[in-house]
Order: sequence, then structure tokens, then C-alpha cells
Amino acid sequence: MTETKFLLPESAIPERWYNIQADMPNRPQPVLHPGTGQPIGPDDLAPLFPMELILQEVSGDAEIPIPEPIRGIYRLWRPTPLYRAHRLEQALGTRSRIFYKYEGVSPAGSHKPNTAVAQAYYVKESGRTRIATETGAGQWGSALALACQLFGLECKVYMVRVSYEQKPYRRSMMETWGATVVASPSEDTQSGRAILEADPDSPGSLGIAISEAVEDAAPREDTAYSLGSVLNHVLMHQTVIGQEALAQMEEAGAFPDLVVGCVGGGSNFAGLAFPFLREKIAGREIDVLACEPAACPTLTRGPFAYDFGDTGQLTPLVPMHTLGHDFVPAPIHAGGLRYHGMAPLVSQLVLDGLIRAEAYTQREIFSSAVRFARSEGIIPAPEAAHAIHGVLRAAAQADEEGRERTILFNLSGHGHFDLGAYDAHLAGKLEDIALPEEELERALKAIDALPKPAAGVR
Repeated sequence: MTETKFLLPESAIPERWYNIQADMPNRPQPVLHPGTGQPIGPDDLAPLFPMELILQEVSGDAEIPIPEPIRGIYRLWRPTPLYRAHRLEQALGTRSRIFYKYEGVSPAGSHKPNTAVAQAYYVKESGRTRIATETGAGQWGSALALACQLFGLECKVYMVRVSYEQKPYRRSMMETWGATVVASPSEDTQSGRAILEADPDSPGSLGIAISEAVEDAAPREDTAYSLGSVLNHVLMHQTVIGQEALAQMEEAGAFPDLVVGCVGGGSNFAGLAFPFLREKIAGREIDVLACEPAACPTLTRGPFAYDFGDTGQLTPLVPMHTLGHDFVPAPIHAGGLRYHGMAPLVSQLVLDGLIRAEAYTQREIFSSAVRFARSEGIIPAPEAAHAIHGVLRAAAQADEEGRERTILFNLSGHGHFDLGAYDAHLAGKLEDIALPEEELERALKAIDALPKPAAGVR
């Protein structure tokens, strides 16, 4: 048996983030001001974000230097290990080789600190003292709580109510790191109160929580808003994952012909995939697969359109695959994938045929997660279980076709705070929730009156 894990020294932590906008065949269409319908400029975003992050958002440079204070904190857990899944391969009886990049070794247990630390650093440098944010499953909220603690910033987290109730220890984790956490929709904002008045039992959604966090941050000079996915600079910060993986695959003497990640807003997927897409755009043969929940099938069933990033329509209009800004996803356990939209960069790359997508049901992804845990030992987060299921399907298909594939996926976080979901699965109580066509049609009516993408774009 060859080596199981491939490790890099701290000196190999990337010194630059990779900006895929420099290499894309088609740059994303502009983000629009909801009032004027015109492309937004830096001044429009200045009330919410530090100027350095705004400049990163629109940059065309292929690489952005990582400040040393950020790399210094990255050293707490980076470089993360790359594993060859020998035991999973044996359990499957597959001829394919399977590798995974494990981001669950960070203090917060997921990939999210890669951008949380960066965003907190730039907020601190801008002179602000407080950050407001939203979180779905709690992975992003806990990462930002950690980052704020490390930089001496105050942190307010609006946590989607269904996850707030499903995962109380995520809240405990955030509070241990000094954050203030409320269930969203909350009584703390006008948008939250409006949702509760209409539906006192609302399970909440990322769209609602974003509205609350933006409403909190916008009027306060001491407060910045921070987002854990979707935006260009967030995806760029995550590319430390793929850059390390390129070096580790070389150390392993292999190169993937299939790169897989789960996708909700797009950050962990982009973090692994974008450095490999750079190779694909340059001519290398690589299949890139995004795996999403059937209950929230943004890429596989959502049209490419301009839409608000939040339910309360407080954000700019973003060109993306969307299910409609007032769509409230079913309360599946993969809370981090319950978002109505998709990162513009990922959406454009799907349009350009560089990424393909598949959607899976809840029970099948948990079955694959258990199979992985029983062979590799790591209990994956429900979000990452979507990537695992995609890998198992791809390996089985390759075996049927009589070929050997080299597969790399991002194990974006552990599932230690998700054991209630595993309890339900093992007891046979998990439900498969598909999105009814009539609900999709209803939700998409909300975007009928909004501007349309430029002609020629699907």
C-alpha cells in the first residue's frame, strides 16, 4: 500500500490567492444597483465592506498577495492534509484512485476560516470594530467568531433558525469565541420582524439572515458586513485549498481527471476547483463536478438570471443561477447548502461548460457519508457528504465502463456537530425532500420584473 497522507511544511502555505477572473473565457456580468439598474461601483459597497475587499472583488489580477498576518494565522492549521482513500477504495472494490483534501482540521472544523481570517484582518485594518454576518449551518458563523476573536473585533451572527435549533452546540462554539448569536428571523431587525409577523414559525433561510445582517451593518460606521460565500473575493480566499492540493497531488505522483466538491454558495467548491480550472482552461483534461441538494437545486434547476442575494431585497442584483430570492429551502440537515443563489463566478463557469452539476437527495448522501466514515474514519459534515456521494457515483460509473479514474474531492468539514442528523438517518427517520415544480414556478415569479442578463447568455 502506498502512502496515505501527503503533508506540506508551513513554508508551503500559498503566498498569493488565485483570482480566476483573470483566466475565465467570459467574465461575469456586472452586479447591478437595485434602484438604478446600473453597474454598482466601489462607493456603493463602501458602507458594508472595507475598500481592500471591494478592490479584490473587482480585480482582474491573476494573483493577490496574502498579507503576512493572515498567513501567520493560517499556520494554526494550514497546510491541510491530502489523503489517499485506500480503505474507501477497498470497500468499494473500485479500480479508481480517490484522494481528498481535508479542511476539517481547522479550529472551526471547516474550510470557512480561510476567508474569515482574511475578512476580519481587512476590517481591522479599515478601523472598524464590529462585524455583522449570517450563518446557515453555523460553520461560517463559528469561523468568523474565531477570526473576530483573533483580531479583537465584536461579532454579531444571525443564525438560520432551523440550524439554530438543530445544532445548539454551533451556537455554543460561537459564543465561546465571544460572538453574539440570535436565531433568524429575529426581533433585532425590521426585516426579521416582518418575516415573523407573516410567519411566526418561519424556519428561516440564508436569504432572510443576510437581510438581517445587512440591515444591522449598513447604518453603523463601526460595523462591516461579512459574507461566507458567493462573492468573488470570498471564493478567491479559499483558493489556498486548491493550490496546496496541486502540490500534494504532485507529491503523490498523480493528477486528478475528476475534481469534486459540494456546492451551496460556492466557496469550498471554488477553493479546490478554481486552481484546477486554471489548468483546464489552459488545455488540461479535467472533469469538474459540483454536487448540490435536490431540495435546493440551484445549478441543476435554477435559471441564470439577475436576482437579489437576500430575501429582503437589500442587496445588489447579482447575475447567478437562482431559485428566486423569496424561496425558502426545506429544512434539510445540510444547512450550509440551503441558499437560493449561486456564486456569479461558479454560475458563469457552468454556463461556459467548464463545470457540470448534479443534485442528490438527503438519504442517499447520508448513506454515502456513513460508508465513508466506516472506511476512512472521519465523520463528514452533511454538506461534504454531497461531494462524497458524487465521488461514489463517479467511481461506480468508471468501473462499469471498465476504466480507472483519479478522483479528488474536498472534504470541507467534519460532522461532529451534525450527529443529530446521523441519529435520524441511522434510525430511518430522515426524509427525502424534492423541490416541487409548482413551488419553483412560484418562487421564480419574484424575479420576473428584474433586469435580464445580456443577450446571448443562457
